[in-house]
Amino acid sequence: MKRILALILVLVLTVACVGCSGRKRKPIQLTLNSEDSAAILAAAGVKLPDLEEAKGANSVVKWYYWENIFENYDEGEIVNTGYWTFQEKYGGSITFVETTYDERNTKLANLLLSGDSPDLYTAGTSNFAMYPSNCLKNMFQPIDDYIDYENDPLWKGVADVADYYLLKGRHYAIVTEVIFKDVIPYNRRVIVDDWGFDDPAELYANDEWTWGNFLDMCLEFNDPDSDRYAVNGWYVVNGIAEVSTGRYIISRDENGKFYSNLDDPFIEAGENIIYELCKNDCFYHNGNDYWALWDLDTGQGVREGKYLFWPAGIDQWGETVEEYAATYGDPREDELMFVPYPRNENGDGIYYLASNISGFSLVRGATNVDGALLLASCVRFKIMDPVVQAIDRKQRQDKLFWSDEMLDMYDHCQDLAAANFRAFYTGNLNQGAQDTYDKFEWGMCRTANPKSWAQLKEENKEQLQYYLDELNAEIDAYEYSPDGETPLE
Repeated sequence: MKRILALILVLVLTVACVGCSGRKRKPIQLTLNSEDSAAILAAAGVKLPDLEEAKGANSVVKWYYWENIFENYDEGEIVNTGYWTFQEKYGGSITFVETTYDERNTKLANLLLSGDSPDLYTAGTSNFAMYPSNCLKNMFQPIDDYIDYENDPLWKGVADVADYYLLKGRHYAIVTEVIFKDVIPYNRRVIVDDWGFDDPAELYANDEWTWGNFLDMCLEFNDPDSDRYAVNGWYVVNGIAEVSTGRYIISRDENGKFYSNLDDPFIEAGENIIYELCKNDCFYHNGNDYWALWDLDTGQGVREGKYLFWPAGIDQWGETVEEYAATYGDPREDELMFVPYPRNENGDGIYYLASNISGFSLVRGATNVDGALLLASCVRFKIMDPVVQAIDRKQRQDKLFWSDEMLDMYDHCQDLAAANFRAFYTGNLNQGAQDTYDKFEWGMCRTANPKSWAQLKEENKEQLQYYLDELNAEIDAYEYSPDGETPLE
């Protein structure tokens, strides 16, 4: 499934299949009521520059992606209050430079080589982002000449997180927010009423949402002969084996070098849970096609009780309450709820969530740097300001019908992610390291003959180290060049 930029406080977007082009829909102009509009503009006047002093005001920013995350296409969607501020206070706008997931890197390289660079792209470390490999290809420029993470009140709250996106002492991400990534949404009617399981939210409140309880539910529910599978989706494996342990197979040290955690006993314990699920045929597949989930939209089948758990980010649930209802469950009927990943009952007692960033990367050769930075500042402002936070919360209540329980869990998950930030680097490594990592992630659950963790390590450990050494050597040799060529993939 395609992953989209998680401007979680303001947007909930539909996800299309990887490789599909963006939907050809006409944006519509949504706005806020006069009271909320006045409140945002008053707050912005305190924390953002005046119109007359703002560089980049009244300009157009070129946003490069396969989804237009700033504008709206349906009356039931919520308004991006950061972009709204950029429009209303500063007279700015965006031009959507559309690509597809499959063409994202090649098309961007061609735009750079032709001298027609867009201004902004997403930031992060996932398979659709930019760090570190696409930065090493000279596609993006450092932002230290424009943003002062140490001293600027608008930005210093994310200074430590920004350091996770350093290359040779320079920052390559405009970090607007620390966010949590994937959680476990579920249908309360299916789990509690239909199956009589304990509510995961109640288990979590009682500190009993553990791997063991999760596994017991999966094994009892699972029945492939009835076309009923415990889990579906792309994020179960690393969610249990890495995210919920607080450790990742590939990490980065304080000197910016990447290293392997394959021998970590907590990762091994998580991988053994995944192996148990695999041995019991708990991962959805279509006959011998263990990649068949490509044919489904995120969450499809959970509301019908076809799958028990389909972990995903909130940005993948849908854009409107109708889309929520068609996938995981209808919040208007108290069907939809979510929890963090379960914890290891023999671990350190912490519930870990995948930490990520909401933010932007500045494309090399961008022609409207001032406008791009002003737009990013508006997005950062709406995340920091309690007035705008309250308006975004109200949008979720009024348009998406989130309950107080869901909103409180959202805030709690945000706190968990911020308290235990872990950058998930796997996704934008050099191709050799990426391909080798994928063997660990998919070697168990995308086959009728799952391999044990010990087998996967034995077969791939040396190869992973070789490619990490290669990546580290590339980092050592890297120097940013504003006029350098960008290699095509």
